[in-house]
Amino acid sequence: MISSLQVIDASTVLAGPSVGMFFAELGATVIKVEHPTHPDVTRSWKLAPENRASRVSAYFSSINFGKKYIALDLKNQNDQTQFRDLLANADILITNFKKGDDQKFNLTDSDLRTINPRLIHGKISGFGIDSDRVAYDLILQAESGFMAMNGTPESGPVKMPVALIDVLAAHQLKEGLLLALLERTQTNVGKTVHVSLYDAAVCSLVNQASGYLMVQQVPKRIGSLHPTIAPYGELFTTQDNQQITFAIGSDNHFTKLCHFLGLEDLPENELFVSNQERVIHRKSLADILQARIQLFKAETILKWMHLHHVPCGKIRDLEAVFDDERAQSFILEETIDGVVTKRIKSVAFESW
Repeated sequence: MISSLQVIDASTVLAGPSVGMFFAELGATVIKVEHPTHPDVTRSWKLAPENRASRVSAYFSSINFGKKYIALDLKNQNDQTQFRDLLANADILITNFKKGDDQKFNLTDSDLRTINPRLIHGKISGFGIDSDRVAYDLILQAESGFMAMNGTPESGPVKMPVALIDVLAAHQLKEGLLLALLERTQTNVGKTVHVSLYDAAVCSLVNQASGYLMVQQVPKRIGSLHPTIAPYGELFTTQDNQQITFAIGSDNHFTKLCHFLGLEDLPENELFVSNQERVIHRKSLADILQARIQLFKAETILKWMHLHHVPCGKIRDLEAVFDDERAQSFILEETIDGVVTKRIKSVAFESW
């Protein structure tokens, strides 16, 4: 089914193009449509070492894989006709047009139904279908609560180092499009699926939202710490100067950790006897644990914790991450406009 799909990706930046790449990875034919003189802006979003003269950037490469490229100016009548011809045989159209562009390009929902009744239109907006606000991930992270929660008391608000809201919106749109494809097998009729970055962001607040809605707890910036679990997110330094962290989600995990560290009496201490108590006294607990952890090398701790199913990990930068064979297996390589590009797969699931 997927291999026969024809997808027209007329979107830019990250959310929409990543959905197009998702379908390309699954085997669909994906045609990316860009303006002849104002192509996808991410082509110009380059790191300092990148070639300034190249039409391809690492950022652009990250969410454009397996696509065919065509340049069309949708304000030009001839190009608009060519675009409509593409839509006549397409299964999915992906756009993130500004408000009013669909009318300017004669591509409203009713126009699209006339062109191709089976076409499924995936639309991404910033703050809703009726808003003309310019939306970038940073602004969405700021206005949906993520930045206010992220960081430390000293750092102030901090954005995530990836375009998190774009990623979340892309996943929402993928789900909606797949459901629309499933529904079309019964109705043989297409439909419009719309996701706003703002809605995707708010819908992803999960436990933090419930904490506020149920007990009016406004999350504070506590770095990597978990507001309701301890120890969870504290950073510890080992004998060989490596940083590790634990996600101690149960009393059983805590007992095993204390056993390894020679702190067998600690789980019975009234200050640490339950998770709720450990959260209240997490600073003194972290100090006690650090005094013991610094006596062991990181590899010794990690091996024991993994063997005994205690969640523990070493802080790794991307060089260390991609030293791992498993991470390397996710790398996709493709030449675009003469540039050898690499990116990580967007499809993480397996099926059999």
